[in-house]
Amino acid sequence: MARAVIQLPERVVAGAVFEVRATVAHAMETGYRSSDEGARLPRDLVRHFECRFEGELVFEARLFAAVAANPWLSFWLRAQRPGELRFIWRGDQGFEHVETRRLNLA
Repeated sequence: MARAVIQLPERVVAGAVFEVRATVAHAMETGYRSSDEGARLPRDLVRHFECRFEGELVFEARLFAAVAANPWLSFWLRAQRPGELRFIWRGDQGFEHVETRRLNLA
């Protein structure tokens, strides 16, 4: 089970630009290492991240093997109205983790 940390400002003013930070704890495996028995460990990476505001895609990132475990992403948004932010991480081995946060404007 993954654990996400999402940081939003305490107060967001309508129309103002604000920073969003998001990370997910995930045991990343490159697929290049071998087990103690010599068998190749299967690749298990977070490969895709997206953030949607009220269903509309507002940020997307494709991640590759060179990304560190527990990838930390930071991006900027502007919202004119309150709504729901949906954060989705997808990866190898069928990994998917979804979090939602309510965005309330001041």
